Amino acid sequence: MLACLPTPLPIIAVGIALLAVTGPVAGQVQTEVPTPIAGARAVVVERITVRGPSLEGNLEGNDPNRAVLVFLPPSYATETRRRYPVVYALHGYSIGAEQWGREIHVPQTIEGAFAQGAAEMIVVLPDSKTRHGGSMYSSGPTVGDFERFVAHDLVAYIDAHYRTRPDRRSRGLVGHSMGGYGATRIGMKHADVFGSLYIMSPCCLSPRGPGQPNSDIEKTLASATRTEDLTALPFGARAQLAASAAWAANPKAPPFYLDLPTRDGTPRSDVLARFAANAPLAFVDQWIGPLRRYRGIAIDVGDQDGLGADARALHEALDRYGIANTFEVYPGTHTSRIAVRFQQHVLPFFHRTLCADDACR
Repeated sequence: MLACLPTPLPIIAVGIALLAVTGPVAGQVQTEVPTPIAGARAVVVERITVRGPSLEGNLEGNDPNRAVLVFLPPSYATETRRRYPVVYALHGYSIGAEQWGREIHVPQTIEGAFAQGAAEMIVVLPDSKTRHGGSMYSSGPTVGDFERFVAHDLVAYIDAHYRTRPDRRSRGLVGHSMGGYGATRIGMKHADVFGSLYIMSPCCLSPRGPGQPNSDIEKTLASATRTEDLTALPFGARAQLAASAAWAANPKAPPFYLDLPTRDGTPRSDVLARFAANAPLAFVDQWIGPLRRYRGIAIDVGDQDGLGADARALHEALDRYGIANTFEVYPGTHTSRIAVRFQQHVLPFFHRTLCADDACR
């Protein structure tokens, strides 16, 4: 959910650069709306705030109190002894939970999936937008530990405040774009928390070069003293700052506490190495054991999405190790069909792979 980047921008996260959107506001996209299902029962939407101890003290000043949307299934209020599986859904770069919800057309798509036979479950959309537009669901002193926030703080809060099934086999993780990266990264490292993964059009999977030299972002950053001073930067430059804040933190470089992958237009090998260390295709081999624990892994991407090669590479990496997974290339752009996919594929996938009762093994 990103605008196209100008080609000369020296950006490592080239995966981000490939996400094209339209619309008057950066990150705002129009997506296809599934046909409403007649007779679908309403879900209940709760807007809550979850404090993340893992985010406290971050150098960027991101609020550790995070907005979260919780969608409770139709039977939740009446079947008071019933416990439910939970699906955690991660949004992309430049947006938050509310816009992510509009793009996947919840609650309509959740209600439609239930009406078509998917088992009722709780769906949770946390907000991980940061000062530069996105946390990358990563861990570091500048942005905070969003990886742990999702896998620990948020899960613990939802289990404590809702009638969940507090078992990894009953928790699913899905994300799109930056959220697809997050689902990949968090999924690899936290198989003790989640039991099924759905990865939608993931960005930023492979190590990237710095691109062609462009000093505009360096000059702007050098003269800026506040985040607001960076608003005139092109969209892609802001994405570069978000990636640098997440993957190349520098506590000794106020006021933004990050290192760029170039200096005076020259690539910095030390920073490039730190970016590469956060690329899932570079570290997937280290997490094969945990990945074998998943009851289901699905990957999809649109045939008009520039991220298809990396999505396929992740599928092929799993195949090399004999890890069961499904991979689908469907007709569509990066964003056009994500609401349809959420109703017709994502929630039915979790219906098949999550444990909804004590008989599940």
